[in-house]
Amino acid sequence: MVNITIYGDGYNKSIVTGNKTVKMEFTVLGNGFMAKYIGFRNTAGPLKEQAVALQVYADHVAFLNCLMEGYQDTLYANLGKQFYRDCQITGTIDFVFDDARAVFQNCNIYLRKPLKNQQNVVTAQGKEKYRENTGFVLQNCNFLADDTLKPENGRFKSYLGRPWKIYSTTIVMESYIGDLISSRGWLEWNGTRGLNTLFYAEFNNRGPGSDTSGIVRWPGYKVIKREEARRYIVGPFLQGETWLTNLGIPVHSGLFN
Repeated sequence: MVNITIYGDGYNKSIVTGNKTVKMEFTVLGNGFMAKYIGFRNTAGPLKEQAVALQVYADHVAFLNCLMEGYQDTLYANLGKQFYRDCQITGTIDFVFDDARAVFQNCNIYLRKPLKNQQNVVTAQGKEKYRENTGFVLQNCNFLADDTLKPENGRFKSYLGRPWKIYSTTIVMESYIGDLISSRGWLEWNGTRGLNTLFYAEFNNRGPGSDTSGIVRWPGYKVIKREEARRYIVGPFLQGETWLTNLGIPVHSGLFN
C-alpha cells in the first residue's frame, strides 16, 4: 500500500524489534511511506553477521525522529528517494548500505563496540552503474561513539565508508566527526577495486575526526567546494521541493553555513 504513515510515542517507547538474521525485521515496500517517533531495532547482536533492523525499498520515503539500531547492516536503504531527519542510527559494520538516493540530515550516527578483530564502517553505498543518480548524503550529522565503544575507542578502527560497488557514492558535509574516525577516513573494500570510479567527498566538516591531512589519496576521493556541495542538498539531489514540503516535517533546503 502507498502513502502510509506510522506514528510512535517516541523512538525509545514505540519500538519494532526482533532478532532475525539475513531476513529483515521491518520492510517498507510502498511509495510515500513516512514514519515519525518510532524505533526499529534488531537484537541479533554482533555474532549474527547481517541483522537488518529496517529495509526501505520504496520511493518518496521519510523518517523523522526515528531510531534504527543494530550491529552489521542496520539500515538497508535499498532504492528510491529517501529522507532521514533527526534520526538515531547505530551499528558496527556497513550499517547504512545499498543503493538509494538518500539524504540524512541532523542525524546522530552512533558506532558501537564490534567484535574483537573487527572494525567499524558507517556506510557501504552500492552504486554499480555510472549513470545511476544514487548516493548517500550525510549533512549536519554527528559521528559519535556510543557508550559501549567510548571506553575502548582506541582498540578499534572506525571509518566513514567503503565501496561495496565500484561507483559507490557518499558525501559527508557540514557534519561533526568525532575522534573515533580514523585519520584515513575511508576504507578499501577489496584491494584497489572501485578506488578510481567511486565518488567520496567531504565538505566543511568539523570536529577532531574531520582533519583531512591524513585522508586517503584515492582518485575517487575529494574535498569539494561550496558550489559542488550545493548539488547534494535536498532540492537538487532529492527533488525535495516536489514531495518533502507537504509532509509536515522540518527540512533544511540549503547549506547550513
